[in-house]
Amino acid sequence: MSVVFDRNAVRSFRFIDCDLDAATGVARLRYAFDDGPELIETVTVPGAPFVLDGARAQAATQALRLLHLIAGVSYYKAAVPADIRIEGYAIDAQTAALLEDVYVHGLGEFAYRNGLDLHGKIRFPHDAVATAGAPALGLRTHALVAIGGGKDSLVSIEALRALGIEQTVSWIGGSQLIRVCAERTGLPTLNIGRQIAPELFEYNRQGAWNGHIPVTAINSAILVLAAVLHGVDQVVFSNERSASYGSLIKDASGGETREVNHQWSKGWAFERAFGDHVQARVAADLHYYSLLRPLSELAVARQFAKTDRYDAHFSSCNRNFHLLGERPVNRWCGICPKCHFVFLALAPFMPKPRLVSIFGRNLLDDASQVPGYDALLEYQDHKPFECVGEGRESRAAMAALAKRPEWREDAIVARFAREIAPQLDAGELDVAGLLAVEHDAHRIPEVLWDRLRAHLAA
Repeated sequence: MSVVFDRNAVRSFRFIDCDLDAATGVARLRYAFDDGPELIETVTVPGAPFVLDGARAQAATQALRLLHLIAGVSYYKAAVPADIRIEGYAIDAQTAALLEDVYVHGLGEFAYRNGLDLHGKIRFPHDAVATAGAPALGLRTHALVAIGGGKDSLVSIEALRALGIEQTVSWIGGSQLIRVCAERTGLPTLNIGRQIAPELFEYNRQGAWNGHIPVTAINSAILVLAAVLHGVDQVVFSNERSASYGSLIKDASGGETREVNHQWSKGWAFERAFGDHVQARVAADLHYYSLLRPLSELAVARQFAKTDRYDAHFSSCNRNFHLLGERPVNRWCGICPKCHFVFLALAPFMPKPRLVSIFGRNLLDDASQVPGYDALLEYQDHKPFECVGEGRESRAAMAALAKRPEWREDAIVARFAREIAPQLDAGELDVAGLLAVEHDAHRIPEVLWDRLRAHLAA
């Protein structure tokens, strides 16, 4: 018998408890609204049985609880009640502060699209006393590298390969496209299972609040748990510095402008806070970082263009992500913001025939694509709610193409040169200035940094 769900009648969201079966690698995360039925999510980490004792067992418990708390955002958003209860264990103030940031900022686009204001309204209950720092576990030097099937993670994988770092290519869920890309690397793989509580889909059908969630935050917590179970010392993502910048949105009256970042959990603020928390609360020698944080999207595109190994396998198109992608035209819809941006970002660094072959068409010679590219350029529109680069990167890439004979007569490029470029400061359109490797805001381990910097600058 199905349960009637009324988001307006919900008063509390409960984190009931979580458990891990080391013999099977199955973690169960339990939640509920008020006195409603338990919502049980399962995460399955291959490689069991896992031997957990002493400090390693405690680290696994801390990683599991962190995952329980962060993954709860998928369910909490269905009703966004003011009352949050944690029943199976207690957390300290620092953990509560991290979670409040993840929920408020990670649900920023969700709140904007649903006309909600979550600032100051999400409070996690906590104990006053801080938890003692986590010990080092003696983890072996090995990286679990998250792969998403797009260009960025492949750049990280090849960089780590060049540096001689042992790695396992890791992903969550059943995407065949990701599997094909992962197998193409020729490296060991780890495919983690995640099963969302089925009741959530029924709640959505009954009018639950729905929308974008901080998926990268959830995947990060899953991979931290997997790293502890497998005894490895690195969880590596591939988020570039552009991810830290959101879309500037004016309110309905056209007055106040505020930033809404679709990819907040891919940004530096989340990486820094989450990585520091993992080392303080889970394992002191477990390093969580993004290998590409010192790079712009254009710099990542430049790195990707150096090899054609993945041309027939990768895709950053979210719209067609469920397809196997045996044919290039099926791996790219050609009309979404991700397709628009990846095509534009690669164009300055890749021969035109190669790029057109990857996408199955020339997106920059299609006048119907003008509105999509205007949004990327932040011309008469805001940056799309997608994982795309900054407006200045798109403008610089377009300006570079406008100077090249093979591109300048294409419809989108010609219009840019004719109508948009004259309104811009020419000094801000230099691609070379966006390719520098930044040195300050990153969590890349010092033992890797100098060699990685040289590799990325080459």
